[in-house]
Amino acid sequence: MAGVARSAWWAEAWVQAMNRLAARRAARAEPAAGFVSQPEPRTIGLYARGKQLVAGNFLFAGHLVEAPATLIWDIPRPSRPFEAELHGFAWLDDLAAVGDPASRKRAQGWTFAWIERHGRGQGMGWSPDLTGRRLIRWINHAILLLVGQDREAALTYYRSLSQQTLFLSRRWHAASPGLPRFEALTGLIYAGLALIGMEAHVDPAAAALARECEREVDAQGGIPTRNPEELLEVFTLLTWAAQALTDAGRIVPAAHLAAIARIAPTLRALRHADGGLARFHGGGRGLEGRLDHALANSGVKPAPKPGLQAMGFVRLAAGRSSLILDAADPPGGLAGASAHASTLAFELTSGRRPVVVNCGSGAPFGADWHRASRATQSHSTLSLDGYSSSRFAHDGREVLEDRAAVPLLQMETDATGAPQVLAAHDGWRASHGLLHLRDLTLSADGRHLAGLDMLHAESAADQRRLSTLLARNGGRLGFALRFHLHPDADVMLDMGGAAVSIALRSGEIWVFRHSGAAKLALEPSVYLEKGRLMPRAAKQIVLSADLRETEARIGWTLAKAQDTPLAIRDLERPETDRGATS
Repeated sequence: MAGVARSAWWAEAWVQAMNRLAARRAARAEPAAGFVSQPEPRTIGLYARGKQLVAGNFLFAGHLVEAPATLIWDIPRPSRPFEAELHGFAWLDDLAAVGDPASRKRAQGWTFAWIERHGRGQGMGWSPDLTGRRLIRWINHAILLLVGQDREAALTYYRSLSQQTLFLSRRWHAASPGLPRFEALTGLIYAGLALIGMEAHVDPAAAALARECEREVDAQGGIPTRNPEELLEVFTLLTWAAQALTDAGRIVPAAHLAAIARIAPTLRALRHADGGLARFHGGGRGLEGRLDHALANSGVKPAPKPGLQAMGFVRLAAGRSSLILDAADPPGGLAGASAHASTLAFELTSGRRPVVVNCGSGAPFGADWHRASRATQSHSTLSLDGYSSSRFAHDGREVLEDRAAVPLLQMETDATGAPQVLAAHDGWRASHGLLHLRDLTLSADGRHLAGLDMLHAESAADQRRLSTLLARNGGRLGFALRFHLHPDADVMLDMGGAAVSIALRSGEIWVFRHSGAAKLALEPSVYLEKGRLMPRAAKQIVLSADLRETEARIGWTLAKAQDTPLAIRDLERPETDRGATS
């Protein structure tokens, strides 16, 4: 284990040294004299976050640093992800969303201070992905950064842009495959098209981006990490690059356009009825407005997607309700660095209101939260006591090595028009001899979800393995069904403890019942949301029981109360829409 860590440390140190060397060499090159044409901003920021930055409240990677009247490069850096977000300059989008003199002053001051302190290769910002992200923002917001500046400041700005462009042309291949490399190449294309004298970098970068599209975006429009929010970020970068090439009168490679066409319907299938993305494998709901904007810019028209699957997820939709189920193996290898043991977990949304959720990614809240959020218990599915359906590598690496596979997946629509899915995973077969089967049916009007969860020892060998385990554990094996609820829902035990009532802010009432083969309880949960300082307190419905034979099954239903109207005028905006951060 120590050898693996030491090897990884040396590899990272070598890459950083090569990045610094390339940055210093690029500083000696002839700078661009200006823009070929005036760039137009395409990135979207949040007004509320921009106002917080102006006030000196720096919220990045789950850490808040309050430092009014302090240069952004002088504030304490609580973590490497925090520092990376500073150097990526995505916060320029938020300052641009405000657009007043105070925000302009900070955007200019912080940008030129970065050039002075880090412009010759110093600091962690000289990685290909952060440089690509930074170039896109500097070019998008050129007017904001240059208005009122003198000639010497403008030359300093163009010199730094040129240096970063040349650095990217030499180091983009050092970015990790996937989103980091897409960021690096998109930044290189942006800069090559925008800056005088940098045109020679465009064609090689566009060709490389097309190759990455063929390599990283599969035939169904998915990516190896199976992270819906990351897929949105890749899609956004591809649409930006395609638009920039088109505006410059250049031909967008066919593989690039084909990847956009494949991803668009997949993203549509991965969004809930409220417009947010399903939160799986480290992804969140997506930045407000980003998905709609990217889909509109792509030019890909909505069309029926064959089947119900998208990147290994199954979507059931009817009436006002949408359900998204994780129905494939968790990603492995490098793509699985943030993978979750969430096989057969689902999320349910009614109209604009999430009902059943997963806890989300704990990465912004530190290493302990990150690891805990990846466990099966943090998802709305069945879990064995203390044993996730997929487990971390035995050598200490934070990747899922013992991963659940899905040997059964059937989807159909019954005679009433109700969509149904039956799936199974074998994550506990090697350890316990057990399969987990989940059967879900959403009524045609979207008002009733019926579920059946079963643990089953299928073969004789499985039954022997289970019997041995039961004998060692006093003849029982504890398991639980968990349904994590959104924190905006008001939840209470009802009918003498036999049911749970869930009241949404829209006025809808959902009622959870079960077959009686398990103990029903309401327990604390958390909702891990990017952009907040702390995890939000929430509740979870827990059905706990013991397996004593070779099979156990629990039936349950989640249905709207009979007096809930068919149509609801839901005008109250979600708290996340109001830019809340606490």
